[in-house]
Amino acid sequence: MLKENTALVTDTKFQKFKKYAWLVLLSFGFMYLFFYNGRQNINLVMTQMAEDLGSSTAALGAVSSALFWCYAFGQLINGRLGAFFGYKRFMIIGVLGSALLNVAISFQHSIPVIAVLWGLNGFFQSMVWSNGLGVVNKWWPAKKRGFATGLTTFFSGMAQVTTYLSVLLCLQLNPEWSWRAAFRFPMIPLLLSLIAFVLFFKNSPNDAGLSEFEENEDNSIMEMEALIKSKGFFYPYKLLFSEPKVLILCFISAIAGIGRYGLLTWIPTYFNEELGLAIKEGIFSSILLPFGQACAMFIFPIITDNLLKGKREPMLIIASLVTFFGMLAFPFIKHQLGASIMLFVLGVFAMVTGVIWTIAGDIGGKELSSTVVGVFDWAVYMGAAVQALLFGFVKDTFGWPSIFVIIAVLYVILLILTLLTRKMKTKNI
Repeated sequence: MLKENTALVTDTKFQKFKKYAWLVLLSFGFMYLFFYNGRQNINLVMTQMAEDLGSSTAALGAVSSALFWCYAFGQLINGRLGAFFGYKRFMIIGVLGSALLNVAISFQHSIPVIAVLWGLNGFFQSMVWSNGLGVVNKWWPAKKRGFATGLTTFFSGMAQVTTYLSVLLCLQLNPEWSWRAAFRFPMIPLLLSLIAFVLFFKNSPNDAGLSEFEENEDNSIMEMEALIKSKGFFYPYKLLFSEPKVLILCFISAIAGIGRYGLLTWIPTYFNEELGLAIKEGIFSSILLPFGQACAMFIFPIITDNLLKGKREPMLIIASLVTFFGMLAFPFIKHQLGASIMLFVLGVFAMVTGVIWTIAGDIGGKELSSTVVGVFDWAVYMGAAVQALLFGFVKDTFGWPSIFVIIAVLYVILLILTLLTRKMKTKNI
């Protein structure tokens, strides 16, 4: 009888743990589904902003870059700050701050003021992702990490689709507000999604009255926890940046950021200027890009878990080769349907950050994953910031094909760097 009761208690706790693990994953994912409404919205109305404010696309590229720079350096520290101050509280502040800054931007008439506010928005946006993914890794063990990371990043990819549809709807309902509508109404579903997050998101199993799961890495994690507490706040950074593999993965992440945001930032404008599509038609065609990215975010990590038995590098190799050839072909496609289909293909294969976040979980485990994700996301957005500054100038100087050629060459470099990391191990983590 005692054994039966013990088994019953264990099974009850397991079911409760499983339920909360799903609630944490889905409440974070649902909130993030609307989070890009406060980040990607500017990309879809840059042409209108330039016309209304008497500016150039290169200048608005610099404005867009302000968010990426602040987001990048915010990610570098916020993965640690969230662990220090409390993940959930920190993330709520990030969502609220971003929504308020977007609304404030919608009333501005000065490019420099918009740039400053957009940069601040980048910092608030950076308070959410690494902390959320770090908490997810506390609820989902290593053998399920690819699935949990994949589903979380799928929400991130679909968030871009949500933003495209939200902005399109706002422009339809409030054409008299022009670009300003994109910074107002999309904040409403974001704030509503925060309710589910507040209700169901738990920082750790301990917050739900449960014990943490155990796996083979637990002894090393306990040693790591004690070491971090004794060495101080900045010790994990010293540890990570002393690892050659981590440094190479930072470069891979930066290239992934250039590829992802180079397309997201400029494709709607490309459809408008190069193919002669109206803003709304361009947005509709561009939706296939983030949809493809969302598919890659979900599928790629799961493939590495199941088909590749935990090996992440082969997926990066395949993706880099397809992206290289796709980027070279894209400028030669001059009709909407063909360009849209190719966008989906590029969205799938250029989107390798889902694999990168899984690698971050592999390296950092339960204790350091939010910090490792923050470091890699810092690198992603350093790449995003560079492309926002560079590609506006490149497009105005050399034309649209030059952007796709640059991204193609960078993915060859990504391939070479991936081959270098295949046999590398982390020594101190």
